[in-house]
Amino acid sequence: MKQVAVMLKPASSLCNLRCRYCFYADVSDSRAVRSFGVMERETARRILENIFSCLEPPDAVTIAFQGGEPTLAGLDFYRFFTEEADRLRGRVRVAYALQTNGILLDEEWCRFLKERKFLVGLSMDALRAEHDQNRVDAAGKGTYARVSAARAMLARCGVDYNVLTVLTGALARHPQQVWNWLCKEDIRYVQFIPCLDGLDGGSSPFALTPERFASFYTQLFGLWKADFLLGRYRSVKLFDDLVHLFADGSCHACGLTGHCSPQIVVEADGSVYPCDFYALDEYRVGNLAEERLDGLYEAPAMAAFRARPTQSLELCAACPYAPACGGGCPRMRREVCGNKDAATCGYRMFLEECLPDIRQIARRERRA
Repeated sequence: MKQVAVMLKPASSLCNLRCRYCFYADVSDSRAVRSFGVMERETARRILENIFSCLEPPDAVTIAFQGGEPTLAGLDFYRFFTEEADRLRGRVRVAYALQTNGILLDEEWCRFLKERKFLVGLSMDALRAEHDQNRVDAAGKGTYARVSAARAMLARCGVDYNVLTVLTGALARHPQQVWNWLCKEDIRYVQFIPCLDGLDGGSSPFALTPERFASFYTQLFGLWKADFLLGRYRSVKLFDDLVHLFADGSCHACGLTGHCSPQIVVEADGSVYPCDFYALDEYRVGNLAEERLDGLYEAPAMAAFRARPTQSLELCAACPYAPACGGGCPRMRREVCGNKDAATCGYRMFLEECLPDIRQIARRERRA
């Protein structure tokens, strides 16, 4: 049985917000074509044909819509897309996900998402002041109240959702406040995405640092563990990933062990890239509207991307955690581990404090 995942950008880099730290704006600004606009329906149909032609029961595919802001493609696009998928998929199983800033969600959207069993990732920074400072609309106004209303609507309509929070250097100063917010708002599933410096190596005032990474996650883990041991489980993706890694060796996050997994990231014109962080002209793999999915996985450009040399840290040579880390995600390495001349590694500092407890929880999960 094959299980594949495809990320589609039906509205390319178009967005109705002007988030001050947006990594995809940095990526798209580095391409010859910044935005490919909204995906044509014929392009979507050919993409679906080239996915399902490679699959048969009991295979499964997850189709995740991201952006930019994917809801800008319009609800009618998603109705067309899911109906076309039903026509073409036969008995192949399909799951849908949508990563959104929530601004355009209304009752009609939420009824559709519930009916089609979408898993929604809602972009929402944990503290209102941080969110309103960084996640602003075209007029420069904060959006926390509007996103909070969207989250309440998702919950009211019974839509499964999680929260994605950008972990800036500033937000990482406040792990206790972040945990209090998660508990107060009853956020059951959260993923923190490190805020990155520029693709060109330039420094961003919002970027995370290895020291802040270590401090934030070490303190957050203590709070998470205390509730976990009392039977109050709250999903923090990094902690879940590490427990799985040490419980059964399974790795559920690309780059967690230093290896890039093959990904299919599809821009609005059908162009395919091997990673959301590297949707750049030089890494273009092919076009899913013109080529079958299995051929793209095996394309020379995909193999070349995965085999590209990356610069390991001098610290890695003597690090006891290197076999389980491998230097981490290459794109996040500077913010999480450090640059090549770093004297300390943020990920190592975190593991030194927390790994014994993570291993203990992993052993407990193995016995369960």
